[in-house]
Amino acid sequence: MAPICVFDVNETLLDLHALDPLFEQAFGNGTLRRNWFTQMLQNAFVSTIAGPYQDFGTLGASALDMLSEQQKVTLSAHKRSAILDTMRQLPAHSEVPKSLERLQHAGLHMVTLTNSTQQVATLQITNAGLVQYFEQIFSADTVQRLKPAPEPYQMVATHFGVPTSELLLIAAHAWDVAGASRAGCATAFVARPGMVLNPLFPTPTIIGHDLSEVVDHILKL
Repeated sequence: MAPICVFDVNETLLDLHALDPLFEQAFGNGTLRRNWFTQMLQNAFVSTIAGPYQDFGTLGASALDMLSEQQKVTLSAHKRSAILDTMRQLPAHSEVPKSLERLQHAGLHMVTLTNSTQQVATLQITNAGLVQYFEQIFSADTVQRLKPAPEPYQMVATHFGVPTSELLLIAAHAWDVAGASRAGCATAFVARPGMVLNPLFPTPTIIGHDLSEVVDHILKL
């Protein structure tokens, strides 16, 4: 049986560089978008490990407040909203639509699994023009345990009535790949610029520099 392709969304399918001009306007430095997203992930990990649970949007807003304090910038409500709202309107990376189309034509099952809430996840995929490629849009918020905890991956497997070994998690984040691997999934790593694997975890079955290259390997397998 061909694996069910489970795609991470932010940075894997969608390009966060679209936020850089907003961070340039708000902080005078567009590269601080990376600091913000890293802090957002750190907040998510702390919430998942230590509790209490917070949804990803709340964690993103708190990370923006922390960045503002760190940079000694008073962020207006308008600029704050502009950044958070644009997360729902991110464009896909250039090679993503064609890559997904190739998998769809090959008859593979495709879904997304993101830490964003269900509402945000649906808007993201729809606004990026990708909704037609996916059978289901899954949110880790449903089980109130964010990736890389095992429950989100298990949720997808349970939905399809298969073991996690029949899932192929495709992500541009080492922590997501590691979490999926620990949950029993096969994994594929999209090695976008600046993304590297964690040497403490097993090497993914598939590694590509972008989604097109990953899809080449999936179709060969």
